[in-house]
Amino acid sequence: MSEGKIIVGLDIGTTKVACIVGRKTDNGKIEILGYGKTISTGVRRGVVTNIFDTVEAIKTAVKQASDQSGVEINRVSVGIAGQHIKSLQHRGVLMRDNHEAVISEAELERLRNDTFKINMTPGEEIIDVIRQDTYVDGELATNPVGMLGNKIEANFHVIIGQTSAAKNIIKCIQSAGLEMDYMILEPIASAQAVLDEEEKDAGVVLVDIGGGTTDIAIFKDKKIQHTAVIPFGGNIITDDICSGCSIIKHYAEEVKVKFGSALASENRDDEVVSIPGIRGREPKEISFKNLAHIIQARLEEIFELVNYEIHKAKTENQLIAGIVLTGGGAMMRHIQQLAEFKTGLEVRIGYPNEHLNQTQMKELSSPMFSTGIGIVIETIARMEHDEYLEATKASAMPNLTPEKPSPSPEIPEKEENGDEKEESGNQKKKKKGIDLKKIVTSLTEFFTPDNIE
Repeated sequence: MSEGKIIVGLDIGTTKVACIVGRKTDNGKIEILGYGKTISTGVRRGVVTNIFDTVEAIKTAVKQASDQSGVEINRVSVGIAGQHIKSLQHRGVLMRDNHEAVISEAELERLRNDTFKINMTPGEEIIDVIRQDTYVDGELATNPVGMLGNKIEANFHVIIGQTSAAKNIIKCIQSAGLEMDYMILEPIASAQAVLDEEEKDAGVVLVDIGGGTTDIAIFKDKKIQHTAVIPFGGNIITDDICSGCSIIKHYAEEVKVKFGSALASENRDDEVVSIPGIRGREPKEISFKNLAHIIQARLEEIFELVNYEIHKAKTENQLIAGIVLTGGGAMMRHIQQLAEFKTGLEVRIGYPNEHLNQTQMKELSSPMFSTGIGIVIETIARMEHDEYLEATKASAMPNLTPEKPSPSPEIPEKEENGDEKEESGNQKKKKKGIDLKKIVTSLTEFFTPDNIE
């Protein structure tokens, strides 16, 4: 992919819609040209529930990003998440027609595309297929391109979602006057923004705590091993504060962000915050310690579900790099310590500036923009892969297309031989066919207007 091509990533989240405009530079880093962000009111737990509100939020975020970057935005790549997302493992097999030719990238892509044809439950569709291990004639091949073999086998990580949820996202994009390049699973995008290759190789869990969902992606040996979406996020913590402290949602969100903590033991009993009463009612005093108890209880539940997904993937003893927390929920005070206590793994906070050029937009270094920036990075990677496939197909065309035979010079030579008696029966039939063709051609030439005159 040529450097400088403008890419737009759209993160349609439960609490915000973010639009990121970027491009790849000569040094391989991503340059952010502009971004837009607005409140999301039409999405619940990662799923679109109000088309009109979501379309308006998309238009607002896109306009902000367009004005800031000076780029006219017509195409975007979008993230998808939600509790309907699930994954499975599939093994594909391809028997090669030509054993003498080397294995090409196009054959591996054909094997991957065949995976999209497996039968799904009605109402579900395959969102993405990611190749893991590849085998040539039963032997593991780290890169089978260029090898010789009779049979190619590959393990695929298949990501499945509800058809209606995917179509609603596409409908929102089209209604906003945009076209879609790719639909990308959000934990895959976030992982691109905050993880490095060493962590993916050693074994790592990406935990993206968003507003409506907590997205999980587990990597080992630089391959995706497991993905999952937990239907809990920052919004449910806000709801717990509303119920536990008897305050309205606006104040609950503000208190959570400014004074919240994931560990009650790190707060003193005498620390309090006063919340204004509703319509002249008496203000309420909320203890920081009680507030932290509410937050800690919900976060512990989330990390227990993270543990469940780690055991489900059978990777609990393979995660040398531990856990990387990102998303807006990762900004909670003391969340790193709580995560380490509940999972027994090393934990760090992931910031999406790993692959970015130095930028004046410091706010983009916040974990809440990990998904949007990751969508840009993943889109660039996919476009480069698609361009590579097209290039390999184009270069292979002369080899794959046989040279056209030129029988016309040979026909007179065979006819002039006249040794039909010495030829086999099949050659005699072919000879008669050629003679007949010559007769028809001669008659046609005879009855031309010039001959008639």
